[in-house]
Amino acid sequence: MKVKYKDKEIEIKKGERISEILKQEIERSEDIVIGAKFNNEYKNLDYEIEEEGKIELIDITEKEGINIYRRTLIYIMGKAMEELYPKALMQVDYQLGDSMYCDIENEDTTEEIIQKLKNKMREIIEKDIKIEKIKMDRKEAETFFKETQTNRGLLQLDVQENEAIYTYKCENYYNYIYGEIANRTGATPVFDVVKYEKGFLIRYPSRKSPNQLTEYDQAKKLAWAFKEYDTIHRILKVDTVYRLNKAIKEDRIKNIIMLDEALHEKKIANIADKIAQRKGIKIILIAGPSSSGKTTFAQRLGLQLQLNGIKPVTISVDNYFVERWQNPKTETGEYDFECIEAIDLDLFNNHLTRLLKGEEVEIPQFDFKEGTKRYCGHMLKLEEDEVLVIEGIHCLNDKLTSSIPREQKYKIYISALTVLNMDYYNRISTTDTRLIRRIVRDYQFRGYSAKDTIRTWSLVNKGEQKNIFPFQESSDSIFNTSLIYELSAFKNVVLPLLEEIKPDEEEYPEARRLCEMLKYFEPIPNTMIPTNSLIKEFLGGGDFKY
Repeated sequence: MKVKYKDKEIEIKKGERISEILKQEIERSEDIVIGAKFNNEYKNLDYEIEEEGKIELIDITEKEGINIYRRTLIYIMGKAMEELYPKALMQVDYQLGDSMYCDIENEDTTEEIIQKLKNKMREIIEKDIKIEKIKMDRKEAETFFKETQTNRGLLQLDVQENEAIYTYKCENYYNYIYGEIANRTGATPVFDVVKYEKGFLIRYPSRKSPNQLTEYDQAKKLAWAFKEYDTIHRILKVDTVYRLNKAIKEDRIKNIIMLDEALHEKKIANIADKIAQRKGIKIILIAGPSSSGKTTFAQRLGLQLQLNGIKPVTISVDNYFVERWQNPKTETGEYDFECIEAIDLDLFNNHLTRLLKGEEVEIPQFDFKEGTKRYCGHMLKLEEDEVLVIEGIHCLNDKLTSSIPREQKYKIYISALTVLNMDYYNRISTTDTRLIRRIVRDYQFRGYSAKDTIRTWSLVNKGEQKNIFPFQESSDSIFNTSLIYELSAFKNVVLPLLEEIKPDEEEYPEARRLCEMLKYFEPIPNTMIPTNSLIKEFLGGGDFKY
């Protein structure tokens, strides 16, 4: 047989592993090679090749590479915990920067436990032990789960079309991680375990600094928002996909939907109350990453503000772009519409200052086709009981509203901070939830395919890393727009869109990965979702205008 690697054709024997075929390339790599793609699908380095095709190696400077690194560390942590504290009930909760927050449900996490765990993980990594991916048919898997009395990876049996059930084995430890992990424990040498709140953080490097840990930035407000929602959904007993599916099958999901929506309404009302209690607030600034649901949130907040005797008036930052010829460009010579210098800051601040003084101003309408501001007679004057509501990617950056005193501004950061886990070791990424939302919205309202959305997603993320995330802790309130049931609601809409992406297309591996995740969800019909729900912004059929 022949396989392609870069510009070379290599003769191999059927069943040879990628790690054997490209042994020298893997060893010579400057950065740790931790996974591979074969025929455009993510694979473990020990994947046995049974057909001709193309191999690509993945190192930890790539998005999927660092994901594999993180998953492998979680697997090693699980093995270490089982060896040290076999009765401990572990849960991987959520991501905070380049760290995963974990806790032990049935005992206090002490410094002694942390140190022992770190030492045991280091020992396992230094031994460079083989990790095997074990394949079983359904009957073998049923016997395995019964005999080992473990629930780790059991969710796979819930999906009837799963003919093969997988688990990862390292010495005598078995666990399943949803997604590929490394083939050896030695692939994750850079890590740390530190005490945090009632649990601990597993820290790992970033793509930019793959050989060292960056300084940890304690995002306390973000962590609190995660923890609050995580605690509520544990109390409701819908913190895993298995439990969510069980609620759907037992016809209890309507009550969970209503409780989740009631939680949103309560949190929005609380934010409106805080704004009303702060005398002198004249501008409300809302920022969040793509597909957070900013538009619906702003309108629902507006209703709650009115109940407090405050009338919201919306201004769009998008109407204040600089003239096209003034717009900064990227290193590649393309217009950079996401940098703050793309906004006409002088004009924007001049208008804000005049409005707060009670003056009337003419608001421009930006013509994106021609790249210029046009004035069409849209006059605005702020009354005594009115406040400006401004939504945009730079709203938490004080540079956007530099002329306005801090005491007159109320900043809100919103994001879909997913707290649902596949199981106790496998969490669902906040970024994946937002990507699925965006795929649905782009298809429904913008005429874009799933392929289009996935192709540009990395650029969107890059802009968020630069313009939004660094400012999230400066907010006065954080609102979590995630809904525990939303991926079940999106499943039947987004799966056909992802399945349109062909195996030879660049976006296929990411589409396949999302499909593999979504297949574990029981679907929920659109008719069960309230018309004022935030996710109607993506599905359509909601009460608000977009």
